[in-house]
Amino acid sequence: MTPTELSEALSAALAAAVADGTLALPADAVPASVHVERPRQREHGDWATNVALQLAKKAGTTPRALAEDLAARLGATPGIKSVGVAGPGFLNITLDAAVAGELARTIVEAGSAYGRGEALTGQVINLEFISANPTGPLHIGHTRWAALGDSLGRILRAAGADVTAEYYINDAGAQMDRFGESVLARATDGEVPEGGYRGEYVKELAAKVLADRPDLPELPHDEAVAVARESGYAHQLAEIREVLESFGVHFDVWFSERDLHSSGAVEKAVARLREQGHVFDQEGAVWLRTTDFTDDKDRVMVRANGEPTYFASDAAYYLSKKDRGFPGKIYLLGADHHGYVNRLKAIAACAGDDPETNIEVLIGQLVNVGGAKLSKRAGNIIELRDLVDWIGKDAVRYSLARYPADTPLELQGEDMLKQTNDNPVFYVQYAHSRTVQIGAKAVERGVRRADGFDPAQLSHASEAALIGRLTEFPRIVAQAAELREPHRVARYLEALAGDFHSWYNDDEKLRVTPYPDEEVTDAHRARLWLNDAVRTVLANGLDLLGVSAPERM
Repeated sequence: MTPTELSEALSAALAAAVADGTLALPADAVPASVHVERPRQREHGDWATNVALQLAKKAGTTPRALAEDLAARLGATPGIKSVGVAGPGFLNITLDAAVAGELARTIVEAGSAYGRGEALTGQVINLEFISANPTGPLHIGHTRWAALGDSLGRILRAAGADVTAEYYINDAGAQMDRFGESVLARATDGEVPEGGYRGEYVKELAAKVLADRPDLPELPHDEAVAVARESGYAHQLAEIREVLESFGVHFDVWFSERDLHSSGAVEKAVARLREQGHVFDQEGAVWLRTTDFTDDKDRVMVRANGEPTYFASDAAYYLSKKDRGFPGKIYLLGADHHGYVNRLKAIAACAGDDPETNIEVLIGQLVNVGGAKLSKRAGNIIELRDLVDWIGKDAVRYSLARYPADTPLELQGEDMLKQTNDNPVFYVQYAHSRTVQIGAKAVERGVRRADGFDPAQLSHASEAALIGRLTEFPRIVAQAAELREPHRVARYLEALAGDFHSWYNDDEKLRVTPYPDEEVTDAHRARLWLNDAVRTVLANGLDLLGVSAPERM
């Protein structure tokens, strides 16, 4: 019996009490679902709920009286072994071992589908993250958003949402001209302009540009700058793509800021918002009246000299997302973009969207990795590529995903490299590899799932605790999606790994593999099903975080 099924059984019991007049509660006051949770103390049962305390006052009765009535009704429900009333009216529910153990079969047969659900079915979401300038390599700050953004996309899809991962390429504006001048200077042994890009990576790009265009030094200056800019841009963007793919991050759309300008989308956005009454002219400039929608001041869209601002591009980009059929828009921005939140919400409101539902802006805090070295290529940053080469993709992704995005983060590189239980990613991956080795050894000794499954054999307290943890996985995935918090999956996996290790180490009698002189029993087979169910959930959870599930450590 899953938490959802138990919740439905509780709702049905409440509805029955209302229908027969036992409970003086309006029918529409009966919750469609009742929250159940795992008790902190195992002796209190498999599941607990405080629904009686929540509804007793509305029903004109005491919580304990309501709880006792519900206990009597639930006691007759197939799959429920016992229901106890504790304290002022808490319900503690214990499931039949056979019914609880059946979950192992459900998980194994569902395979990679277990944990996936429909909590967000029907939601169409554009998820934008990283969106770094294509003028240099990705650094440690981008690494955090790469890990979190990709994991969030995977989790949203697992919860039923239709998600498009998008990278906004900031390839317009003065920084691109400075970039072109910098590449040209390195290619021709000239002086890098003030405010230009000076890292060794620019020298590498210049070499590639010269390979593409050996005639670069002979071109007129303006033409040479344009060639250096475009060729350098192409090579730098290709590197960004390659590094992200190696980090397990894939984008469905690479959206160019240039296209907004070249297609006339910025001018059209200004005209469109003007038609809706939100644009006004003042002192020769064109403004968007965002103060009508919680922004602290109105924003200039077009300067008095006729040049559009970055804000105009932001507005055009938002409208592009809306026009491309994305009711939901999630932006993942760095800590230095906190001031963008109200601006973007104001744009959404001006565009006719609901800023409370159609747009979400998640702000991430800074991350520091102790022991990491500054990039030799870029000079003043820690590159994503160097970080992964040093620590490894799995350790970096998992370590970044297991903390809330809004938490400033200080990680120690050497700790992430440790192959001990103190290292969370090792702890979880080791649990998975252990299930693989246990299963393989059991099969060698003649234990086969195909020979049958008696879930009632899984009656030990540690088995009940492990099954209860496995039951929670779909709910954890749904919560992580709804709250936009991938770290919930990571913390769940650590708890599951702990329960698994406790189960396997708990009692010599709880063996999956029989001794050489021992017959294979129903208990061995049942435990193999449970072992393989744990393996499935660990693999599924790690995949949601973009982390591998190794068979050997």
